[in-house]
Amino acid sequence: MEITARDRAILDFERAWWRLPGPKEAQIRARLDMSGTRYYRRLGELMDSPAALAYDPLTVKRLRRYRDLRRRARFEGRRADPGSR
Repeated sequence: MEITARDRAILDFERAWWRLPGPKEAQIRARLDMSGTRYYRRLGELMDSPAALAYDPLTVKRLRRYRDLRRRARFEGRRADPGSR
């Protein structure tokens, strides 16, 4: 499966958004002409795409690692008895 030019633009943006001035949401709207919701939905899909991994392995692996950490924190935070370990 090939990724589109828009998908490449999303990955490129995600790789370097922190260098841009202003809030991330405003930069998403200005540079990619899409809402934050659409952006994050597509970014989530790209994280699981072999083509996206081939295009930008460092960014995709970093995003996967953060996603896994958030999932683990949510799962571990839902213990029936938080006092027992």
